[in-house]
Amino acid sequence: MRKLLAALLVSAALAIADAPSAIAIRDAKIVPVSGPIIPNGVVVLRNGLIEAVGANVSIPADAWVIDGKGLTVYPGLIDGLSNLGIPQAAAPAATAARTGGRTTTPADPIAAMIASAAASPVIRGPEDRPQTTSWITAADQVNPSDRRLETFRSAGYTTAVTFPMTGIFAGQGSVIDFAGEKSGQMVVTSPVAQYISMRTTGGFGAFPGALFGVMAYVRQIYIDADHYKQVKDAYAKNPRGMARPEYDRALEGVLASPRILLPASRAVEITRMQKFGAELKQSVILYGAHEAYKLPETIKLPVLVSLKWPEKARDGDPDEIDTLRALQLRDKAPSSPAALAKAGVKFAFFTDGIDRPADVMTAVKKAIDAGLTPEQALRALTLSVAEIFGVDDRLGSIDKGKIANLVVTKGDLFTEKPQVQFIFVDGQKFEPVPDETPQNQGGAGARRPTGGVE
Repeated sequence: MRKLLAALLVSAALAIADAPSAIAIRDAKIVPVSGPIIPNGVVVLRNGLIEAVGANVSIPADAWVIDGKGLTVYPGLIDGLSNLGIPQAAAPAATAARTGGRTTTPADPIAAMIASAAASPVIRGPEDRPQTTSWITAADQVNPSDRRLETFRSAGYTTAVTFPMTGIFAGQGSVIDFAGEKSGQMVVTSPVAQYISMRTTGGFGAFPGALFGVMAYVRQIYIDADHYKQVKDAYAKNPRGMARPEYDRALEGVLASPRILLPASRAVEITRMQKFGAELKQSVILYGAHEAYKLPETIKLPVLVSLKWPEKARDGDPDEIDTLRALQLRDKAPSSPAALAKAGVKFAFFTDGIDRPADVMTAVKKAIDAGLTPEQALRALTLSVAEIFGVDDRLGSIDKGKIANLVVTKGDLFTEKPQVQFIFVDGQKFEPVPDETPQNQGGAGARRPTGGVE
C-alpha cells in the first residue's frame, strides 16, 4: 500500500513538473481586433492571462512553445446574449409561453417557478408581480456539465453573456468563460444586465394581458424600485424613530442590475423601446434588430443583433404564399449589421438559440455577403460584445494583461468550413470535438431570446 501511495505521489509530482508554467505561440498570424494585424508574431500566456503579444516578443525559457506557422490567432468569440451554461430542462406543453406572436416552450431551470405561478390564482395587477424573478442571477444557475459549452467552445466560442430567460423580468445575466470544473471558476463577472421581455400572460382576464399592460407593469416596477431605494437610503441615514422598510427581493434584483435589455426586432419596436428606455432612465441595450436596416441613423443605443435570420417555417404549408413584408424581411435582415456599422451604432452579435455553431458561421457570412466587412463581423463577435457589457478591460481582444481566451485556426475564421486547431480558455488548452448537434436551428431545448413585441 505504501509503495502504491509513493508511486502515486511521484506520478503527481511529475505531472506538475511537466505542466508548462507558460505557453507561447510563435510565428503565427495574430488578429488582436484592438489593433492592426501582426503577420508574424508571438503570443505568450501565463497563469490564465496574456503576458505578451507582438512581432518581437521574447519567448520565456520556461514556456511550452507551439509552432504557429500557417495558423491564425483570434480572440475567443463571445455570445452576446444566450443561456449557454444553464442546462436545459424539459418543460410540459402546458407551460408554453407566448413570445412576440410565437409559441415556445419554457426550458430553463426557472420554468418550474413560472409554471407554478400559472397554476396559482389569476394575477390581477402589478402588485402580484407576474412573471418576475429579477433576483435570480445566471451565475447561480451555471453548470459546467452543459454539453453545449463544449460544442460552442470547439467552434471558437470561449465566453457568453448568459441569462435566465423566463418571464418579463427574467433575471440578471453573467459573463462566463467555457472552462472550469466548478461554476465559480467559470464566472468572469456578475451581474451585468437584467433581461426583460414583453411577454403577456396569455390568460383571459389576467394581468398583463396585452403589450401595453406589460409596458405599464415594467414602468410600475421602476417607479416602485425608485421609491424603495429612497426609503432604504433615508432609513440607512437615520434609522432612529423610523420603521424599517420591508425587504423586497424583486426590487433588490432590479436595483442590482447595471443595465437592462429590451426586445426590439421590428422597426416600430426599435423606436418604441428607445423611447421607453429613456422614460425608465436606465442604461439600455436593444436586442433583436432584424429591421435595423430601416432606420439605423435613428438608433442611439447599443444593439445586440440576432443571428437567427428570418426564414420560411420548415414545417409550414408549402403552398402558402408569403407576404411581401415577410419576403422583404428575409432578404433585408442580414443587411442590418452593415447598416448599423455605417451609421456608427455600437452593435454585437448573439446566437439567439441556434444550436449548431456551423449555422452561426453561416449566418455571419450572410451578414458579410450583405455588406458587413469581415473585420466588422469579427469585432461584433468579440470586442464589441465586451464593450457593450463593460468587460473590454479583460475580454474581447488579444492584449497584454487580458484573459487568455484565444481561438487558433488554420485559414480564415469565416471560410466555408473554418478549421479550428485549438482553443484557449483562461489559458487552458482545448482541442475541438466533432459537432454532433442535429442539423437544425434551435431545438426542443432552445430558448429564443428575441422576445419581439406586438
